[in-house]
Amino acid sequence: MSQLSERPEKPVVGLPMPHESASLHVTGAALYTDDLVQRTKDVLHAYPVQVMKAHGRITALRTEPALAVPGVVRVLTGADVPGVNDAGMKHDEPLFPDEVMFHGHAVAWVLGETLEAARLGAAAVEVELDEQPSLITLQDAIAAGSYHGAQPVMETGDIDAGFADSAHVFTGEFQFAGQEHFYLETHAALAQVDENGQVFIQSSTQHPSETQEIVSHVLGVPSHEVTVQCLRMGGGFGGKEMQPHGFAAVAALGAKLTGRPVRFRLNRTQDLTMSGKRHGFHSTWKIGFDAEGRIQALDATLTADGGWSLDLSEPVLARALCHIDNTYWIPNARVAGRIAKTHTVSNTAFRGFGGPQGMLVIEDILGRVAPRLGLDPMELRERNFYRPGQGQTTPYGQPVTQAERISTVWQQVQDDAGIADRKRQIAAFNAAHPHTKRALAITGIKFGISFNLTAFNQGGALVLIYKDGSVLINHGGTEMGQGLHTKMLQVAATTLGIPLHKVRLAPTRTDKVPNTSATAASSGADLNGGAIKNACEQLRERLLQVASTQLGANASDVRIVEGVARALGSDQELAWDDLVRTAYFQRVQLSAAGYYRTEGLHWDAKTFRGSPFKYFAHGAAATEVEVDGFTGAYRIRRVDIVHDVGDSLSPMIDIGQVEGGFVQGAGWLTLEDLRWDTGDGPNRGRLLTQAASTYKLPSFSEMPEEFNVTLLENATEDGAVYGSKAVGEPPLMLAFSVREALRQAAAAFGPAGVSVELASPATPEAVYWAVEAARSGNTGSSDSASPTAAHVLSNA
Repeated sequence: MSQLSERPEKPVVGLPMPHESASLHVTGAALYTDDLVQRTKDVLHAYPVQVMKAHGRITALRTEPALAVPGVVRVLTGADVPGVNDAGMKHDEPLFPDEVMFHGHAVAWVLGETLEAARLGAAAVEVELDEQPSLITLQDAIAAGSYHGAQPVMETGDIDAGFADSAHVFTGEFQFAGQEHFYLETHAALAQVDENGQVFIQSSTQHPSETQEIVSHVLGVPSHEVTVQCLRMGGGFGGKEMQPHGFAAVAALGAKLTGRPVRFRLNRTQDLTMSGKRHGFHSTWKIGFDAEGRIQALDATLTADGGWSLDLSEPVLARALCHIDNTYWIPNARVAGRIAKTHTVSNTAFRGFGGPQGMLVIEDILGRVAPRLGLDPMELRERNFYRPGQGQTTPYGQPVTQAERISTVWQQVQDDAGIADRKRQIAAFNAAHPHTKRALAITGIKFGISFNLTAFNQGGALVLIYKDGSVLINHGGTEMGQGLHTKMLQVAATTLGIPLHKVRLAPTRTDKVPNTSATAASSGADLNGGAIKNACEQLRERLLQVASTQLGANASDVRIVEGVARALGSDQELAWDDLVRTAYFQRVQLSAAGYYRTEGLHWDAKTFRGSPFKYFAHGAAATEVEVDGFTGAYRIRRVDIVHDVGDSLSPMIDIGQVEGGFVQGAGWLTLEDLRWDTGDGPNRGRLLTQAASTYKLPSFSEMPEEFNVTLLENATEDGAVYGSKAVGEPPLMLAFSVREALRQAAAAFGPAGVSVELASPATPEAVYWAVEAARSGNTGSSDSASPTAAHVLSNA
């Protein structure tokens, strides 16, 4: 076992701990960015001037009427930018645009003494527009050939030979929707400038270093003149990885020009209409199987809806291509990707970051073709798993080193959930109930952990030990409710060998740990935990030298456990506080900067080959649903999950992440239905689902009636911090089992062997139409009696 994964005696990691801010959350005492406004004097409020057209060139922008509104202090426009008028890393997102690219695009910002004054001022700004044609839907963009960014192609084997060897060939297409992040805390920032011109920004951001970089570009100053701090976020889910930068820059620019603090916060409607979503995708595919139902070849094209600018669309698309295999070995494949450019908000990172979209394609294919192959969907999936000892690699060339875990979690969830008995019970129930049907589906996941861009796989930390023995840690990760800070406290206490109460964590800020990566890609604990462990190991080694002289032993024989230093084979003890004090008087440095980089990664984006992931996280979920044949309404009766988190750093936190991720995934696949006005009227391009009243989120009524989550045991991940694995994103994709169960329940209303197409999101309306199609046997599929026939599955 590597030094990184090995646990010492009596570790604090692995103990179930509540979230470090749990009591603050439930009592309302936890501070978020906008709470700091009440503690700040003379704050100005920023409000956007939005243009309610989907596309057009600005021919006039008159700000004078706004300045006549009482309480308006200033109107910010492109002419005020001293640096670069751009808020994106691809330099395609003007902060103050001269071309409106989506309905609700902000073209200027009004600063007021009150939020109401700023709002009235924004309403008074006059904008004249030369309206242009717009592309709202993904189909519009595909038909118009409107694309931007890279168009990667991933190839392995020989697909022509694979299809020639296939006994069954199917073709089809599938379009599925995006998802709104709907974090509880909307985008917010508070900027101040001190007497030296230094800019300090409190921002609700997953990527403080990149927020700092964009603000410095906009202001035309070096990064050391800008400090960004993130106390905590009220949710992020990827929506605050790239998109906070421009908002923070608006606040910083206002503070720089007025000399007063500037507060920025979007209301819910603004946040929904101005910020990006999960990318919706369109796929076309052709797949071949041998006579036993094993995949021989796959030829697919994935088109992501990027929106008006690139944002993170290229890496999202890359991850989608890298996950189209999911848990299945595809010996011959060609998968092409492209990014559509539409006149909607710029879509961005969302929990899973393209992985869910790629995996959904293959899961949808298998769910649709299983009846045509005469196989139970569970059996078809299992026949195509990666197998240990076969030397199998992913379509992009990375070896699948823990293939046995795919089968392990699959079998364990069947055993835990009593699948065999329950399937018999469901068959009996369905036979007795013509208007209500139940179904049970199992799906698995294999999700790669690391950033696609190798350079991002590094982390830093700063650990300070004070003379009284108390410890303060700083790291580059941000806390958005996922429990990262809790785990980092446990890592520090474990490495130093002290009780948890001795350690405190400081807010994330760029003047303590520089050049950090985003808290994203499920890498927060891996990168920052590795860095904290490294810093604490440096400090521990220094303290062991001090302890060895006090205890009369070799440093290699001294252990610090539960805050006490002891030498092996001796009864002598030295308390932590005394050890630290002694070290101070011996002039031993009691601070250390830690660093960690993920080893063994390599990736060639041009050839789309390499090993971009440190390891794969695995899991399996079994979901039982019940569907009403009259309305398409359904309920989730029971969910059983077995998930691989390695050796958990914090089991209570990890189980919460699995539960939350699953429910969020179920929301994406079943409830959350983004709708835009696609007509040719004056509101073309307007987001119609602008609030929780029209955009439906999972709530208590959608929770499984029985919800069982088990963490895989004896699953140490060698080469990761204390043997753990990432847990943030992978569980979301366990929700495929909900959609597949709904598909099977809809099919149960029709004759045996019927193949059901199901929209995504699978709303009750979509399920109703699937039920109707199953009843009529109208599934758009050709007969599959001939083993050599080509079967066409077309999405309704």
